[in-house]
Amino acid sequence: MKLRKSVITALTTFTVLAIFAQVCFAFLLLTEDKGVAQMFPEGGDIKKIEHTLTDAEIAAVKGRLGGKFVHFQVGSKSADVVAQSAYTFYVGSKDVAIIEEQPGKWGPVKFIIAIDATGKVTNLAVMEYKEKRGRPIARRNFLSQFVGKGSADPISVKSGKGIKRDIRSVSGATISSDCTCFAVKKAIALYEEVYKKM
Repeated sequence: MKLRKSVITALTTFTVLAIFAQVCFAFLLLTEDKGVAQMFPEGGDIKKIEHTLTDAEIAAVKGRLGGKFVHFQVGSKSADVVAQSAYTFYVGSKDVAIIEEQPGKWGPVKFIIAIDATGKVTNLAVMEYKEKRGRPIARRNFLSQFVGKGSADPISVKSGKGIKRDIRSVSGATISSDCTCFAVKKAIALYEEVYKKM
């Protein structure tokens, strides 16, 4: 009887832990300091410019993003991401980096994206996510597709309505891949509509 009770307790504990591990599958890949260091490998003096967006700036960025500030997708944890209005621009000798968070399939995905003076992406990384199948979005072979992209590019994993797909999505992780596209487009819009006009 004692053995049976111990086995049931052990199985129950294992089941609860397995469920908890699935629910709390969060990964912190880069702290702010490490993310910034990765965007500016040449080092040097990195300035932080904190800025709260005005209503006009929010409208300008939304105008570039189809009227959206957060990319709500059916099947994603969109409710977990609140549109932010305060941003920090990390300014190096050549590039500017922006941290942006968008909803992935299982929760918020936090990115850091570096943009050069021409408005083209020079580097990006996933800093934090709660993805399961979408974890490969943090891999270099996926992220490298965005390097060199600017506002003239579709930056899309989908095609249709005059949009040509230029980003290959991660197999089985379309929501996570699409969330990355939106984050990159938003960072470019923030750079061009806010930072360059400050």
